Amino acid sequence: MDNEIKKQIEIRTETILNVFGKLDKNILKIEEAFEVKILNRDGSLNIIGSEEQVNQAGGSILEKLIMIANKGEKITDQTVEYIISSVGTTDFEDIDKIVDEQICVTFYGKPIKPKTLGQKKYVKKIEKNTIVFGVGPAGTGKTYLAMAMAITEFKAGNVNRIILTRPAIEAGESLGFLPGDLQQKVDPYLKPLYDALYEIMGAEAFQKNMERGAIEVAPLAYMRGRTLDNSFIILDEAQNTTEEQMKMFLTRVGFGSKVVVTGDVTQIDLSPTKKSGLVGALKVLENIEDIGICNLHKGDIVRHSLVKKIVDAYEKYESKDKTGTRKK
Repeated sequence: MDNEIKKQIEIRTETILNVFGKLDKNILKIEEAFEVKILNRDGSLNIIGSEEQVNQAGGSILEKLIMIANKGEKITDQTVEYIISSVGTTDFEDIDKIVDEQICVTFYGKPIKPKTLGQKKYVKKIEKNTIVFGVGPAGTGKTYLAMAMAITEFKAGNVNRIILTRPAIEAGESLGFLPGDLQQKVDPYLKPLYDALYEIMGAEAFQKNMERGAIEVAPLAYMRGRTLDNSFIILDEAQNTTEEQMKMFLTRVGFGSKVVVTGDVTQIDLSPTKKSGLVGALKVLENIEDIGICNLHKGDIVRHSLVKKIVDAYEKYESKDKTGTRKK
C-alpha cells in the first residue's frame, strides 16, 4: 500500500499484557476495527496501516489504553469497545479520566467506579443535586451506581436510611395470581435491588440494617402519606409510574434527603391509556434548580457487548419512516 505508514508508541513492559489482553484479544479488536497491524517490538508498539487509520484511530486508542493501564486499571472488553466507539466524539480526549473516581468498594473488595464518561457525569449530578433523573437503556448502570452512591452516603453518616422502591407494574405478567400480600407479590420484582445490596454491602450487613429499618425495599404504593427526611431514596423502573404516582413520590422528599429516579422510556409497561410519570416529569422539571437530568446512551452500556447489539437491533427494527416501512 503506497500510503502505508508506521507509528511507534512506547509501552512499559509491566502493562503490555494488560493492554494486549488474553490471547491479544484487545489488539485484535483494534486491528479489525481500523484495518491496521499492531506489533510489539522491544518495549514499543508499532502500528502499521494507512495514515488516517494509524494517526487518528489506532494510535489514539492505544495511547488511551496505555494511560488507563498505567493508572493500575484492568483493561476489559468493555473498556476497549467503549474507547473504539468514542473515537471522533467530543468526549474522546477525556476518556482516560473515567477511572479516576472511585465511589466505594464492594463487600468482596471490588472497586465501583464509573466506566464511561456518561456514568461519571451521572455520579457528579447525584453528588451536586437533591433530585436526579437517570434515564437510559438497560445496562447503563443507572440503578447500580445510584445504589453505590446511596450506600456511600449512608456509611458516611450523611443520611440515616436508604429507601429503594419500584412501582408494582409488571412486564406483561400478572401480579394478581401470586400468593401473599402486596409486599410478597412484588418481592420478585424487587430482587435486582436486593442483589445489588448483597453485592455492595454483604448479606449480613444488609440483613442487619433491614431489621433495624435503616434499609427499606418496598413497592411505590408504600410511599403515600410519608415524609422522607434524612434519606437516600431510589425510585427504580420509574417509566412505569403514572403521572399521579410520580407527583406523589417527588413530594415525599424531606429535609436532608437525596432522590435518584431511574428509568428507560423505551420500556414502558403501562396500559396505553396511561401516561408515564417519568416522561411527564422530564418535561415539567427540566429547568428547576437542584434537579439534575442525566441521559445515558448506548455508549454507556457496561453489560455484555451483546446487550448493546440487542439495543441497536431493536432501535433499528422499531424505527419507521413516514411510509411505515421498517428501516434496515
